[in-house]
Amino acid sequence: MFTSFSIFAVVIVGLGVFTHYYLQRAPDMPKLDLNRWWGDGNRPNQEDVTIRPFKIVFNETMIDDLKMRLRNRRPYTRPLEGMQSEYGMNTIYLEKLLKYWQDEYDFKGRADLLNRYPHYKTRVQGLDIHYMRVKPEAKGKQVLPILLMHGWPSSSKEFDQVIPMLTTPRNGYDFIFEVIAVDLPGFGFSEGTNKPGLDPLQIGILMKNLMKRLGFDKFYIQAGDWGSQAATHMCTVFPDDILGFHTNMPVSIRRISNMKTLFGSLFPSLAVEDKYRHRMYPLSDTFSYLMREGGYFHLQATKPDTIGAALTDTPAGMAAYIFEKIAMASNKNQLDTPHGGLESIALDDLLDTATILWANERITTSMRLYAEAFAPSEIFIVHEIPTKVPTAAIKFLHEIVYQPDWILRDKFTNLVHSTTLDVGGHFAGMHTPRELADDVFESVVEFIKFHEKYDK
Repeated sequence: MFTSFSIFAVVIVGLGVFTHYYLQRAPDMPKLDLNRWWGDGNRPNQEDVTIRPFKIVFNETMIDDLKMRLRNRRPYTRPLEGMQSEYGMNTIYLEKLLKYWQDEYDFKGRADLLNRYPHYKTRVQGLDIHYMRVKPEAKGKQVLPILLMHGWPSSSKEFDQVIPMLTTPRNGYDFIFEVIAVDLPGFGFSEGTNKPGLDPLQIGILMKNLMKRLGFDKFYIQAGDWGSQAATHMCTVFPDDILGFHTNMPVSIRRISNMKTLFGSLFPSLAVEDKYRHRMYPLSDTFSYLMREGGYFHLQATKPDTIGAALTDTPAGMAAYIFEKIAMASNKNQLDTPHGGLESIALDDLLDTATILWANERITTSMRLYAEAFAPSEIFIVHEIPTKVPTAAIKFLHEIVYQPDWILRDKFTNLVHSTTLDVGGHFAGMHTPRELADDVFESVVEFIKFHEKYDK
């Protein structure tokens, strides 16, 4: 006859078995096509593997057309009385941004500024991929290759302030970085695909092939947003090739992590340090935040071509759409201001992002990544597989999601460095470049120690 204690014991054992075999057990790596063709038509017999110098040019035809469309925009509906950015982009503030873009933004000067770095293009798996490759001039320093990957709606431009910080020698460090800052496919100056299925996992494979093309068999990665997701999959699929992964959007979406998040909400004092608890709990606040700010995500994950068509003809509408999301992700607590958080980032940097999107007609191709990330594929299996790659996480104050280290280790078993800051937001390269670069240096020291200890 079962006693209450024995029933309790059976329940605990059952939960333990369920947790281990369903929530914690890692599936086998699926068979992946590491050379899937994303270009037009079928793979040719002879692929173009050349590396071509590239220069950013905002040509006069594009500029004249853009300014004409800005001049001819209709008047906007004014904000409601007493409202600032609570209903979305404040149109009075937007008018100031658009007038500056139309009359004062220095298209040629900004292109020249971006061109201070060497730019290249090469065709990988059928797509023309654009990147900057910056080699340091540092005698007596070890040169370490690092791949920088952005997210939506950015491009490699997001790192233009970070690059000199990573390629300039520092006292106390015997290494320096050779930087490869890439535009993800369908973003910036990189070509998008006309085939479905180019999700973050497939982008990770493509990025690995790019680095191999450039002569790097092993390298470091720094990434945020969708770049961080692609990098996470690179670490999972190619763990012996990634020397270390630094991310400013650390997240584990394994089933066990989701379960821990839910259980942690019952005992938040045990789940998160007191000073960071508000970033995660109560979950009702998180859900309210996601309901308030997640409409764009759902739209882009289900019908990206519809919103893409609505924005393709209107630079003003496109700017309003992306600026409002950049504002929220830079400071989620400033809806009661006209800028909504946008003034965390310099105006010219914002307009560089908008100009690159507009000039290359990348609004639709960039948004499709949301839909691809949630389409049925091997990506959901790979999500559940932990990676042994040494990882570092930097958590900025206004990042979209927060997880404590004990949850992050579900995915990143060798989390060797973790920093939590009370400043910054989602677009770290533009918002807090110094803090980002400093943490990369500190993290790579830990990566090197890790390899010295375990690679024997």
